[in-house]
Amino acid sequence: MERLFTLRYRELMDEAMVRPDSFVGIIQRLESFVKPFADNLIRSEQRRHAWEYVAGLLSNLKRKNTEMIAYLHEQDRQPLQKFIGQTNWDPKPMIGELVRQVGATLGEADGVLVIDPSGFPKQGRDSVGVDRQWCGRQGKIDNCQVGIYMGYVSRNERALVDFRLYLPKAWCRDRTRRKKCGVPKGTKFRTRHEMALEMIKEHGATLPHAWITGDDEMGKSGDFRGKLREMKERYLLAVPGNTLVRDLDATMPPCNGQGRPKKTPFQRAENWAKAFPEKAWTTIDVRDGEKGPLEVQMIKARVQTKKGNRLGPEEIVVAFRERQRDGSFKHDYALSNATADTPLAEFARVFKAEHRIEECLKRAKSEAGLADYEVRTWEGWHHHQTLSLLASWFLTREKQRGEKNISEPHRSPSPPRPCTVAA
Repeated sequence: MERLFTLRYRELMDEAMVRPDSFVGIIQRLESFVKPFADNLIRSEQRRHAWEYVAGLLSNLKRKNTEMIAYLHEQDRQPLQKFIGQTNWDPKPMIGELVRQVGATLGEADGVLVIDPSGFPKQGRDSVGVDRQWCGRQGKIDNCQVGIYMGYVSRNERALVDFRLYLPKAWCRDRTRRKKCGVPKGTKFRTRHEMALEMIKEHGATLPHAWITGDDEMGKSGDFRGKLREMKERYLLAVPGNTLVRDLDATMPPCNGQGRPKKTPFQRAENWAKAFPEKAWTTIDVRDGEKGPLEVQMIKARVQTKKGNRLGPEEIVVAFRERQRDGSFKHDYALSNATADTPLAEFARVFKAEHRIEECLKRAKSEAGLADYEVRTWEGWHHHQTLSLLASWFLTREKQRGEKNISEPHRSPSPPRPCTVAA
């Protein structure tokens, strides 16, 4: 185990090394990068503010909010604050361009779409969507906003591509709060699963993929898995360890000829996995590339699920376990509608994709200011999130450029339109 962690430490240190010449021309590359996104804005000052804001998000500011970014550019804060929090511009075309670029740059036929909720702790009750709800960042129920994010993972790289703001039921019933924060009229309560399905339908054709995955908050909903089956999407979704499953591959004692044939009883997925002997677990190497071992042990079986009196269709349950530093195992469980002959290695690849998007969210929060906003309105939240995702994508492109030793600036996969973004 010590060897595994030593190798991983060396990898991280190697990845942290940056050649000095990697930064040459970065301002010009950033201008070229922002251009196709800013072209979707009508006014020249809006396009200039978009470039300034993305540049600020990529800077070394400790707090990457509109005030600090304006001061970084030696400007009055009000124009930039108005651009983010008050000006009515639609971020959807920018997201569309982002999705198109990610699909063109990273797209692979067996790519993975990942749905991952993320919380933003907040004080007070005036920020749009804030409520006492589960906050993964805190690991508990807390006062926070929750965004539902979609990410794309291929063997080359991964990126965040879209998001939705989860609006709790209390907000949907409170017209005064909605009006104060500028929530669009007609906005109704939608579950996190409905938001996820909307993003999959909207972007699935642009992002080549073979799998949908997500955490147990997504996977525990039988209705969500059913909708994905209706959409002909293949999924591997995490589920809690207390999910009830009936092992359809288990052998039962022969029937004595009286009564109905016996069926395997339902049991919790965690208890099902514990019943397997050590030799039944298969070890799979899930390291990206050739830098060192990162292993996961797995078992799978055909199962039927049960929730209350509702019986689910046949699915595949996959149990994963990873050895921790203290010698214990961390267990995870997932359900899939893939065929029974799907290799364990393929399940392992998709399983790790969900963790890759968790890494993207952490990077966006620490390096691209995803959580540094100080806006309370619906528009302000969506504007900031959009530009932060663009900043994160720029970092990904720069990482690729450094790895491939590319010296030319970023180029949009399609010819950009004229733009007057100022340096």
